[in-house]
Amino acid sequence: MKLTFTKMQGLGNDFVVVDATRSPVVLTPAQLRFIADRHFGVGCDQLLMVEPARSADTDFYYRIFNADGGEVEQCGNGARCFVRYVHQRGLTDKKVIRVGTLAGIIEPRLEANSEVTVNMGVPRFEPAQIPFTVPARLPLYDLAVDKNIIKINALSIGNPHAVQVVADADSAPVATQGPLIEAHPLFPQRVNAGFMQVVDRGHIRLRVYERGAGETLACGTGACAAVVAGIERGLLDARVTVSTRGGDLVIVWSGAGQPVLMTGPAVTVFDGTVELPD
Repeated sequence: MKLTFTKMQGLGNDFVVVDATRSPVVLTPAQLRFIADRHFGVGCDQLLMVEPARSADTDFYYRIFNADGGEVEQCGNGARCFVRYVHQRGLTDKKVIRVGTLAGIIEPRLEANSEVTVNMGVPRFEPAQIPFTVPARLPLYDLAVDKNIIKINALSIGNPHAVQVVADADSAPVATQGPLIEAHPLFPQRVNAGFMQVVDRGHIRLRVYERGAGETLACGTGACAAVVAGIERGLLDARVTVSTRGGDLVIVWSGAGQPVLMTGPAVTVFDGTVELPD
């Protein structure tokens, strides 16, 4: 089976994007893992599937598959690439589109400077909505990780996040703690682990160990979750620059009950065709 694709990236968080608007594209978990493999396949953090709208009030449907072959609810950097893709392919001329996802509807907007702003929706804190199997919602949680107790904010930005504050992002234990937090038994659908260094009230540095992908150069929903967590802790203002290893995002959140807005770049790298194993 031959698959035509476009390789894209948002701050180094890279994607294989597939157009399934004209005919369905069905990929097995093994094929997804092959595509994501950086030695034998194309190489990517996630595969993004562009599908026809599933409801009358949306323009498209957006599916996200991690490098391990599993489907997930949301991807912020991917959402920005999604918008650039549908414009470049002539699938829409709307500057603001409504996109259905497993996590609900998002509204990305193509800006005049070619960056993309995405309304990522209202963050969720109730444990059952994350999901996070604790008895009750708390401002901060103690999480046992490898004989240590770390303090985290737990929330959902369409997908689950556990955010901790660290003194220095460069020396944060992402490689050792990240996999343990991702697979922690209190998160039944696994979780993205964020390591946030507060530079000042309008600037953080961030590394994220993403479920199903490992550490990535940037994580859009992780940036949103970190800013929300920092505001909830009283450490950040409403508009924050998030510096990741791949570059900067701007996140705006005006508080409880309000959506999170994320602005950043999205870049097409190349188009190609790959022969998939059966």
